[in-house]
Amino acid sequence: MSHSVEHVLIVGAGLAGLRTAEELRRGGYTGELTLLGDENRAPYDRPPLSKQYVRGEIDDTALRPAEFFTEQHIRLRLGVAATGVDTAARRVRLSDGSEAGYDALVIATGLRPRRIPGLPEVSGVHVLRSHSDAHALREHLGSARQAVIVGAGFIGCELAASFRSRGLAVTIVEPQPTPLFAALGEQVGALVARLHETEGVELRCGIGVESLVTEDDSALATEGDRVRGVRLTDGSEIDADLVVIGIGSVPVTGWLDDSGIPLAAPAEGGGVLTDHTGRTSVPGVWAVGDVAAWPHASGRNKRVEHWTNAGEQAQLLAAALLGADRSAEVQVPYVWSDQYDMKIQVLGIPALADEVQIVEDKGRKFLAHYLRGGELVAVVGASMAGKVMKARAQLAATLRPSATVG
Repeated sequence: MSHSVEHVLIVGAGLAGLRTAEELRRGGYTGELTLLGDENRAPYDRPPLSKQYVRGEIDDTALRPAEFFTEQHIRLRLGVAATGVDTAARRVRLSDGSEAGYDALVIATGLRPRRIPGLPEVSGVHVLRSHSDAHALREHLGSARQAVIVGAGFIGCELAASFRSRGLAVTIVEPQPTPLFAALGEQVGALVARLHETEGVELRCGIGVESLVTEDDSALATEGDRVRGVRLTDGSEIDADLVVIGIGSVPVTGWLDDSGIPLAAPAEGGGVLTDHTGRTSVPGVWAVGDVAAWPHASGRNKRVEHWTNAGEQAQLLAAALLGADRSAEVQVPYVWSDQYDMKIQVLGIPALADEVQIVEDKGRKFLAHYLRGGELVAVVGASMAGKVMKARAQLAATLRPSATVG
């Protein structure tokens, strides 16, 4: 690398940012290393937020103890966000008015929750992404009786399970035909729907939210109002004293506007475009985790919003930044979701499939194979870990992403 790397600045103190810092130190990097986060909280684990944390079963979600950062000589700068970057001068502008220089910049800013256009922000309506979001939701959960969850993705389904365990009446509203339709398709989505209905969740699929209903029942809700229900696009209303909007997230890339750093189009999911090691086309700039659009087995660059993906990308990026290339190691995408007493596991890329076969269906246990041209591209199972993981080698042989920047 022609430019000496004496200072690596990682913008984003989530899992991907932390794992990158760890991998750089593990790989022998001894230069200055700064981890910048916009929250006033050291790196923490997000998966428990929709499960153990929101249910009040755990309080500590920290990924590393405070002394770890001192021992590893990782400088934590918390409570400050990046607002812009001058890639020629290699300097990042910060929300407190200061700047931070870098030799190598790693973008790991993650996601922010998507909102429903036109819905006002009123009391009792939540999103879930950050620790503070989860804390506000947990506090409200103690007094809530009826919950409406808008969106039946992984977060929505996990929250439905958590809320039912606390005794709440739960309704899920989902515009698609089934829960997890976008991720797993209609056939497996129907099996997930059956699980939630067995647990007492009311599913309203194929319908959207028109507006919120507030306590004063005004036509235009205003700040300070409290939610008492939602009005759906078919004119019906559902009572609720707690509403969660879980309709996905968008990458945090606004601070990169006019920087020259290439971004994927919003219609393609957005994110920072990189090669197969996380390197962008701008010298000294890399991207990792949920915000990064790496080459994908689908043939285009794509963001992958999975916990395991963040760590795997961090390994590849750190190695490349230090002069090695480990990208020939095929990483098979993997994600899991804990709902009730079930662990739903997804290995591979279901979106590539043109055929889905339900191999086993035992009620609360099931196994599905996803095929493209008769070739296995993904396996999804509920409480069938052994049979899911058995397919890893076969999937690694077929899922080989392009190595070019899209």
